[in-house]
Amino acid sequence: MIVRISPVLDAAHLSALDSLLRSAPWEDGRATAGYQSAQVKQNLQLDQNAPVARQAGELLVRTLERNTLFVSATLPRHLYPPLFNRYEPGMGFGAHVDNAMRQIPGTHHRLRMDISATLFLSAPEDYDGGELIIEDTYGPHAVKLAAGDMVIYPASSVHRVQPVTRGVRLAAFFWVQSMVRDDGARSLLFELDTSIRTLTESGADQNSLVRLTACYHNLLRRWAEL
Repeated sequence: MIVRISPVLDAAHLSALDSLLRSAPWEDGRATAGYQSAQVKQNLQLDQNAPVARQAGELLVRTLERNTLFVSATLPRHLYPPLFNRYEPGMGFGAHVDNAMRQIPGTHHRLRMDISATLFLSAPEDYDGGELIIEDTYGPHAVKLAAGDMVIYPASSVHRVQPVTRGVRLAAFFWVQSMVRDDGARSLLFELDTSIRTLTESGADQNSLVRLTACYHNLLRRWAEL
């Protein structure tokens, strides 16, 4: 399931992040890549242990916790602390799959990576290239969103970032361990929740809405892992 969440950050939050990242300590992005990914990764990344990285990540997480579309689509159990990357002209990231498991830095906790998320921080007109290409059963999907918009997609997807040919592409990225491991089950729950919300807004029959809501929660009860 590929879902666009728009917007995640408003102008004020984008400005706050821009101020934080302007003087950020960027390093070789291969520092956090697995063996296979490191062969095709060419970008810069913010040191995840730097105070500015933690501050920017906390700002993003607080915003996501209040985003009903994000919660509905991901059913988050745990979030890996957000990372930030930078692509300058000539930089890109070849086809790869994200690691299935990651250890949270500074802890013994490991998370299963169910969902990948990319939050665009640069306006699309500020750079050429840099499209995120996500492959699924219907073929490749090119994603290049407005600053403040985010795309989520299965972490099992083969994906890549096209080389940037002009300007600078800034983005945040992270992973979600969902309460519902299976992407098909999450998709079904998301569609059901979206339909319930739409029917509620249209003034649909209350008894029918209660029954649909019961179906949603009983499916979630059946599939959720806590």
